[in-house]
Order: sequence, then C-alpha cells, then structure tokens
Amino acid sequence: MAGARTYKTGRERARNVSDVAEQTAHPATGNIRDRSSAGTAGGAGKPDSAVVRDALGVGVAVGLSGFAFGVTSAGAGLTLLQTCALSLLVFTGASQFALVGALAGGGNPFTAAAGAFFLGTRNAFYGLRLSQLLALPRSAKPFVAQWVIDETTAVALAQPDRRSARIGFTVTGLTLYVLWNLTTLLGALGAEAIGDTAAWGLDAAGPAVFLALLAPMLRTATERATAGVAAVLGLGLLPVLPAGVPVLVSALAAPAVLWLQGRRTRNEEAAR
Repeated sequence: MAGARTYKTGRERARNVSDVAEQTAHPATGNIRDRSSAGTAGGAGKPDSAVVRDALGVGVAVGLSGFAFGVTSAGAGLTLLQTCALSLLVFTGASQFALVGALAGGGNPFTAAAGAFFLGTRNAFYGLRLSQLLALPRSAKPFVAQWVIDETTAVALAQPDRRSARIGFTVTGLTLYVLWNLTTLLGALGAEAIGDTAAWGLDAAGPAVFLALLAPMLRTATERATAGVAAVLGLGLLPVLPAGVPVLVSALAAPAVLWLQGRRTRNEEAAR
C-alpha cells in the first residue's frame, strides 16, 4: 500500500510539472503565452483596457509630431502632395525627417533618399520579431507591414502575452497612422503662415523625438558606445561631407564597436 501511494504521488508530481511547463511556454513565442480569451484570462496577464490606454498614449504623443514634419517638409521645398505622400507611403518618422533635412541642406536627392532608406531598414528587423510574436495570418501581413515602426514594436514587445501584443500593436499603429497623416497635412498647410521653421525650432522636433525613443533602448555598455561613436562620426563629418552622407558613415560605428568588443574578449580569454 505504501509503495502504491509513493508511486501515485510521484506520478502526480510529474504530471503537475508537465502542466506548468505547458502553461508557461509556447513553441512559437518562447515565454510569451498565447491568451485567446477576452479580458485578463481569469486575472492573469494585463487588462485590455490598460493595453489600449498605453497604446493610445504612445500613438497620440508621437502622432502629433507629424505637424513638425509637415512644416519642415514644406520649408524644404516639397509640395503639399509630396509631403503627404511621404507620410502616407513611407510612414517612418526618422527616415522622413532625414530625407527632408538632407534636401533642405542642399543635399543630392539620391544621397538623401539613400540615407532615409538606410534608416528605414531597421523596420525589417522589427518585422522578423513581430512576425513570431503576433503570429498573424499570411493574408494580413502585407497590410500590417506598413505599421511596423519603432513605436508599434516597442508597445507590442512590452506586453505579457500574444493577445495584448496584438491589441497594443493595432491600437498604436492605427492611432499613430491617422494622427501622423492628419498633422502632416495641417503642418504643410500652415507652413506658409509660420514662416521660417528654423526660427521656431520645429526643424529640431524630428531628431528630438527620435532621440527620446532611442535613449531608453540603450541599456548595455555596447549599445551606448555604439550610439556615442555614431554621434561623433555623424556630427564630426557633417561640415565636410554632403548632406545625407554623414548618417551613412555613422553606421560604421556598429561593426567597429563590435569588432573592438570581440577583440577585447579574446584577449581576456587568452590572459586567463
């Protein structure tokens, strides 16, 4: 009898461990659980209302900066149609500001476009991660891809489960897309009344927003060193290279810092 009880207890413990493992892991998302029910799934996870509130906060705060882009773009000589087309089709603030900033500085259009394109390639890497996290139907991915930007990625990755990530991504993307395009139109229309955008400091709004988004992401010493070297390269080469080229050269900071870090690691291992 005692042996039977011992066997039963061990079997129950094994079953409990298996149940816990299945509940806390998902083969497609690692430690992100897939919650299909509404609300908070019996109290676990984050309430949908909290996700929507956070997403709206990010979408509204960043979406309003589209006004600065509209003014800056019009001040750089782009027409109303060109300005609105950039926000509708490109929809990535850093690349848009980089493009109009280079054009305003007298840069070659092809060089300006190359710099903007390079900045936009980061969204492709965001898409790889979000594709696993959101696990959306294949038919929806071409439409959702337009919203894969810094803000939607940050909100989605901050959520505890797939349902919350989908809600956060959708609300942030929709709010930001609508507001960004609306304020771009208003900014472009109001550029003539405002006059010189540099006098108001609106030309600095884009870089300021980008830095505000970037700063919290620099958590490790390697990331901070890469950002510092990139800033030095970009600012140092600004007076001597055509507009748009310094941002391309500053990209060399990443491989340079990684190479130095790898070399230091190998030297430390060899000294042990």
